[in-house]
Amino acid sequence: MKKVHLKPLQHRGQECIGLYFDNSAVINGALRQKAGARWSQTNKCWYVPLSEENHNRIYTVLQSIAVLEEKELLDYLSEKKAGAVLATTGAGDAGLKTVEEVKSIRTTQKAEPVADNVIHPANAGVLPELKQQLVLRGYSASTIRTYMNEMRVFLVTVKEHPVKEFTPERLRDYFQYCLEVLKLTENTLHSRINALKFYYERVLKREKFFFDIPRPKKGMQLPRVLSKEEMVRLLRAIENVKHKTMIMLGYACGLRVSEIIHIELRDVDKDRHLLMIRRGKGKKDRVVSLSPVMMVMLQEYQAIYATSRYLFEGQESGEMYSIRSLQAIIQKAKEKAGINREGGMHMLRHSFATHLIEKGTDVVFIQRLLGHNDIKTTLRYLHVTNKNLLNIISPLDDIKDFL
Repeated sequence: MKKVHLKPLQHRGQECIGLYFDNSAVINGALRQKAGARWSQTNKCWYVPLSEENHNRIYTVLQSIAVLEEKELLDYLSEKKAGAVLATTGAGDAGLKTVEEVKSIRTTQKAEPVADNVIHPANAGVLPELKQQLVLRGYSASTIRTYMNEMRVFLVTVKEHPVKEFTPERLRDYFQYCLEVLKLTENTLHSRINALKFYYERVLKREKFFFDIPRPKKGMQLPRVLSKEEMVRLLRAIENVKHKTMIMLGYACGLRVSEIIHIELRDVDKDRHLLMIRRGKGKKDRVVSLSPVMMVMLQEYQAIYATSRYLFEGQESGEMYSIRSLQAIIQKAKEKAGINREGGMHMLRHSFATHLIEKGTDVVFIQRLLGHNDIKTTLRYLHVTNKNLLNIISPLDDIKDFL
């Protein structure tokens, strides 16, 4: 995933946010169409006026397609805020020159509240510290985005209060606020707890800091599954060979959307009819079989599309396909096929597992194909299969003759 560096930029006498990255058609389109950014020929970068609204819009638009590096921007905002405090206290006078004297005035100055959706300078270093630890520990890009986003929301909420001074009791109050006032779902709150737990226990080295902080019980949600008839309608609704091949592969092998776009040409073993999934969820490798029908479809696809590295590439050669584009394909196909059920690409993975169970495949083999660590995760598909439900006779049928 490409990196986008957010830096302070002075452009035509106006403070701006400059966006610097290696050329990408996907990011260019997102910035132009959704973030309202403009191209500066002079500075060779995209830019937007410096404001809270524009910063949040950039983060929302790019968080799923790029890794944001904004240390320079945060440092600039911190210095700007500190400069404003110094100006109001006379700290910029000629008689006050040492760093120690400046720090003294800063510490005695009452903290000023900041505007909504902005991280206070008191917590300016939190996000860079968190990201550094996540990267060094090898966390996935998806987990890094989730933790950074949850921490950002937390920092905005606490305003000028330094998070390093928070106690477990104060965090419990915050999580209660998330449930009762913000009405967060159990899954969202779990993500926020995980992000804060990582920061306090891994970044700040406070062991068992979350030992007495309870977690909300998660509700059991059944996987969304398509019937075989709906799968046929879905595939018939897709005319583009490339799009149909990606959808078929996701269903035929039970792949996650991230696994589909990361498949490289070397991962397809045509002789043995096998597909190598490298560094899937949990950074685990696994091998899945390719059915004869899938092999024929792949041959037809590769006869048309000559990719250089990835099996499915985006608009630029050597660049992997966009997850967002793939999700849009299946939503469009569902609409065309008249399928109103909610769900995206992951629904194909659920359907794969459920249909295998209905065919009588051993659940242990399905666990290996899906790459699950715990068999309990695989067993949940037993709740949505109709293999045994069809043999159950309702008691209503026993009394129908008396009605």
